[in-house]
Amino acid sequence: MTKKDYYEILGIKKDSSKEEIKKAYKKLALKYHPDRVPEDEKKNSEEKFKEISEAYAVLSDESKRSAYDQFGHEGFDQRFSQEDIFRNFDFENVFREFGFGSGGFGNIFDMFFGEDRRERRARNLKYDLTIDFDEAAFGIKKEIKFRKKVLCDKCGGTGAKDGRLAECRHCGGTGRIKKVQRTMFGIFQQVMPCKYCESTGQTAKEKCGSCGGEGVVYDTKELKINIPAGVYDSARLRIVNEGEESRFGNGDLYVYINVKPHEIFERKDYDLYLTTDISYSQAALGSEIDVPLLKGKKKIKIPSGTESGSIFRIKNEGIQYLNSSSKGDLFIKINILVPDKISGKERKLLEDLANLRKEKVNFRKGFFEKLGF
Repeated sequence: MTKKDYYEILGIKKDSSKEEIKKAYKKLALKYHPDRVPEDEKKNSEEKFKEISEAYAVLSDESKRSAYDQFGHEGFDQRFSQEDIFRNFDFENVFREFGFGSGGFGNIFDMFFGEDRRERRARNLKYDLTIDFDEAAFGIKKEIKFRKKVLCDKCGGTGAKDGRLAECRHCGGTGRIKKVQRTMFGIFQQVMPCKYCESTGQTAKEKCGSCGGEGVVYDTKELKINIPAGVYDSARLRIVNEGEESRFGNGDLYVYINVKPHEIFERKDYDLYLTTDISYSQAALGSEIDVPLLKGKKKIKIPSGTESGSIFRIKNEGIQYLNSSSKGDLFIKINILVPDKISGKERKLLEDLANLRKEKVNFRKGFFEKLGF
């Protein structure tokens, strides 16, 4: 299902300022927060609140807003997960500014990611990988090595000796602690995850000696990943469940791709560009030249009278599109090469040409400049 435009969701224009975006969100947040509507309207209100909060989290962040404006919903969703959208977004601070106090919206992340997921799920990891230009163009499999937290074999990730757990005395085994707060907008009840038992309702009777009660230990991981053909510089690949480990769910591994520049080719989107030199005689009389490709070479015809700066195109010799068999094109820019030195015979021929065309040139100095090279 196609998502609704974020600007439409907040009822604002695409050139709206930060203050206008915040004002629009505040108005809608007051209207749709589930704690401020009757019980029979909570479900619809919650969905609407999630929608406006997602829109605000994107449009209030300059880099995310820029990416959204550039790529639209489909392209943006390929680059940002739900957790990426809300990462570094301080709901508590935003709602404090709105006058709700510090605890009125504590269940926001439960709405988006499932109950207590923010608190319990393991951390995502980042890995920077540098590859060659050709590897990005054609795709490759790479083996990477990195350190991360993995589940302790001795306690199975519980942090308890022999895996034995007891009821948490702070939450009474519920995994949640209730907090009631009075604000100028009314009374809000916040159900918070219990930090003492990580929302499980259980704590260790005795700490595991292998992991010190943490439930995880550090280990070195080797992983083979597939780099798809057409991947671009600064692209991010998400490897699900290969981040740090937890018995409540693993994090993800994000591989950031750095592509080395090519010696002769320049990439723009999925097209390739190169500049090639030809002689004055080839430009004037026409010729056939070999053009390098990413693999092999191809002949192209240079028509007579070709000017310096002329551009020729070879279709389907660019970069392969991601997840597609289609390719971009190769564009060749012509540069007419003027030699630093010429033989006496070459000079005589050029002087005869200048006389034939009745051109006024200095035969001793500045000859080539006068010819317009």
